[in-house]
Amino acid sequence: MKNLVCPISDQRVNEYVTRINALLTLILVVLAFVLNSVFLLVFLMADFFIRAFTEIKFSPISYTSYYLSNTLSLSVRMIDKAPKIFAARLGFLMTAVIAGLFILNLPLAAMVVAGILIFFAALEFIFAICVGCMIYTYLVLPFYKK
Repeated sequence: MKNLVCPISDQRVNEYVTRINALLTLILVVLAFVLNSVFLLVFLMADFFIRAFTEIKFSPISYTSYYLSNTLSLSVRMIDKAPKIFAARLGFLMTAVIAGLFILNLPLAAMVVAGILIFFAALEFIFAICVGCMIYTYLVLPFYKK
């Protein structure tokens, strides 16, 4: 784990807000399947899009996480934002695939991809392990090294 390379930037975010984001993502994915709701998947996909590809300060989920963090008086621990943007891009891609499989009535395939997303979100929420950094290190970075 010490050899992991994450994308870096000069922007910072509160780690506890990102961990609550992961919890809310986990809950929304599970609810989407329990309620058989493609709407929740599209909402989550849009939220990931806002976090990953726009300069908007808060998406609906990140605003909710920020509010919960303040309400619960959680401490502030600032971390680099770039790995979280990369993870949001992966989340967008995964929710797009899940929603597509859901719409195509391929529930087993959708559940497999959703299970992976839930696993990644649980690692972030419980242990602050960013799988995006692992993916970046082993699947993206080798293509950019000279």
